[in-house]
Amino acid sequence: MEALASNATFVARSFAGDAKQVKELLKAAFSHRGVAVLDIISPCVTFNNEDNTIHSYTWGKDHEAPLHEISFVPALDEIELVGEFPEGTVREVAMHDGSTVILKKLEKDYDPTSRAIAFQMLEEAQVKDWLVTGLIYIDEKKPVLTDIYNLVDTPLNRLTPSELRPAPETINKINALMF
Repeated sequence: MEALASNATFVARSFAGDAKQVKELLKAAFSHRGVAVLDIISPCVTFNNEDNTIHSYTWGKDHEAPLHEISFVPALDEIELVGEFPEGTVREVAMHDGSTVILKKLEKDYDPTSRAIAFQMLEEAQVKDWLVTGLIYIDEKKPVLTDIYNLVDTPLNRLTPSELRPAPETINKINALMF
């Protein structure tokens, strides 16, 4: 919702256990011309930051191990990977502490080009405690910064000083406007 409110033109979310969806959304985000926000949900302290959970900050501080023991990994059952599940369905994934994350994969016919519908869908998901996965919003028509300001394709740090500096007549023209 924050990405939508901030006018990102590509907004998506996936779950680390749904490798196929993660892969496709990563490819789409990288190829998008504009601000792309891709949230990948992965079991971590974000979901388990309560004092009584084994992934909280408190638990971590209480169980710190010296750096030379970095090979120690506590034995826990692997979190069930979601794998593929059909569009439009809801799936619960159990965390190590017994809590669950509820994933909702967007419907196949969901239209991610409407910002208003995206906000509405996210509000519904928030009420139902769903973490929606899929392409939430995309706007391919909005011009990007490089187009708005007619910037060169070459990254600025790759240009030579003579390519970066405006011509003397351009500087004189700008100075004449200001002084």
